Amino acid sequence: MTKNGELRDFLRTRRARLRPEDVGIRAAGRRRVPGLRREEVAMLAGVSLDYYTRLEQGRRNLQPSGQVLDAIARALRLTEVERMYLHNLARSATVASEPERPRLAPLDAGTRLMLDGLGIPAIVVDVRGDVHAANRLGRALLPGLEPGATTRAGCSSTPRRAPCCPTGR
Repeated sequence: MTKNGELRDFLRTRRARLRPEDVGIRAAGRRRVPGLRREEVAMLAGVSLDYYTRLEQGRRNLQPSGQVLDAIARALRLTEVERMYLHNLARSATVASEPERPRLAPLDAGTRLMLDGLGIPAIVVDVRGDVHAANRLGRALLPGLEPGATTRAGCSSTPRRAPCCPTGR
């Protein structure tokens, strides 16, 4: 599933779990689907119905601000973990729709030999956090950070902070 699809499904399921009465809206008439209507979420979040609809549909050209995402999170009564997940999904959906940047070339034989000959753990990571290579000690110290994995932004190998965690592709 694409990141846009994940964002769409996340917003739809969170909207469906709320009843109008939960947010102080009087339900008038029969509803075809459970939960809040899109226009109700948009009204509660203070965004236009068109914008919320495009966001929920996973349109690629949207770049919602943090304030808009926080307003939607409040409207949907998201937990702090869900709010952070919404921000990550929206950011990932935006990044995923950008043109692919060129990747680093595979390591040449000399660099690979040097990396494998180091007596310390070593991992080659580019500025986006994509792992390109690791020696045996690096793979043993940080399992999951194999070539092709992506490190989580803001992770640290400092013992006082959170350890690096792979997020996969």
